[in-house]
Amino acid sequence: MKKPLVLLLVGPTASGKSAVAVELARCCNAEIISADSMQVYRGLDILSAKPDRSQRGQVPHHCIDILDPSEHYSAARFREQALACIRDIRDRGKIPLVAGGTGLYVRALIQGLFEDTGPDVELRRELQQAAEEKGSTWLYAQLQEKDPAAAEKIHPHNLRRVIRALEAGSQNRESFSNLKTRTERLDQWYDVRIFGIRWERGVLYRRIEQRVDAMFAEGAVEEVRALLSSPLSKTCRQALGIKQIAAYVTGECSLEAAKEILKRDTRRFAKRQLTWFRREKDIVWIDAGPEFSAKTIAAQIQGCLS
Repeated sequence: MKKPLVLLLVGPTASGKSAVAVELARCCNAEIISADSMQVYRGLDILSAKPDRSQRGQVPHHCIDILDPSEHYSAARFREQALACIRDIRDRGKIPLVAGGTGLYVRALIQGLFEDTGPDVELRRELQQAAEEKGSTWLYAQLQEKDPAAAEKIHPHNLRRVIRALEAGSQNRESFSNLKTRTERLDQWYDVRIFGIRWERGVLYRRIEQRVDAMFAEGAVEEVRALLSSPLSKTCRQALGIKQIAAYVTGECSLEAAKEILKRDTRRFAKRQLTWFRREKDIVWIDAGPEFSAKTIAAQIQGCLS
C-alpha cells in the first residue's frame, strides 16, 4: 500500500523558504507546518522572520504563534505537535509541508526521539566536575568504555554531548546508542521527501545583510524592547537579535554596531545551519540563482515529485 506523502523544505536563514513553501503549498494542495524554534513565540515576529499576513492568508500555517515568550519549547514538544498536525492535515485530504531551518527539530521529526527520564541535574553536575578535575579526555574515555558506538559519533571535545550520552545511559540503564535505535521514524508511516534551497555562499550572505537592514527598518528595536519588558524563557532568549539589540537598548553599543554584530552573528548561524543540513541524508538540493523566484523553485520541486 502506498504511503501518504509528507514534504519537507529546509535551508539556512534568508534562503527564501517561506515564500517557496507558500508557492509549493498552493500548487500541491498542502498546508505548512513551521519547523522554526522561534516562530512558535507570539510577539517574536520580525526577528524570527515569520511568514507575513499575506502569506498566511494564502495557505494555512501551523506551529506559529502558539506560545508566550516566557514558555519553554523543545524538539520533543515540536515533534509531538508536528505529528498531530501531519495526521490532521492528511485526514483532511491535504499534503503536510514542513518548512523551516531548525535542524534539530527537522531531525527529531524524521528520526524520532527516544523516551528518557529527563535531565538528572545532580549527575550532570558530577560529570561536569569530573571533566574539570580530570579533563574532558578522561570523561570521553569513560564514554568509550561504556558506549563505544556513541563515542564514535561524538567528538572528544564536545563535552556537552559526552556528558549527555553518559547521563542518558546512566538514567535509563541502557547505552545511549541503544536508546537512539528505539525510535519511530517518520518514514515508517509516510513517504518522506526532503528538499533544500541552496545558495552560493556570498549571495546568501548578502541576502542576510539585506534582511537585517529590513528588520531594523520594520521595527526590530521596538520588538526587542517589548519582549524585554516581560520574563523570557531560556529558549526564547536564544533568538538571534535579542542579545544584539538588547546591547543597544541598554546603551552598551551604538545602533549601527548592534546592526553589524547581528549581521555577523546571522552569517555564522547560517554557516552552522549549512553544516548541519549537509550531514543529513536524502535532501534533494535545489540551487537558487541571481534570478531567484519562489514560483520557479516551487515548480522545480514539484517536477521532482512527478
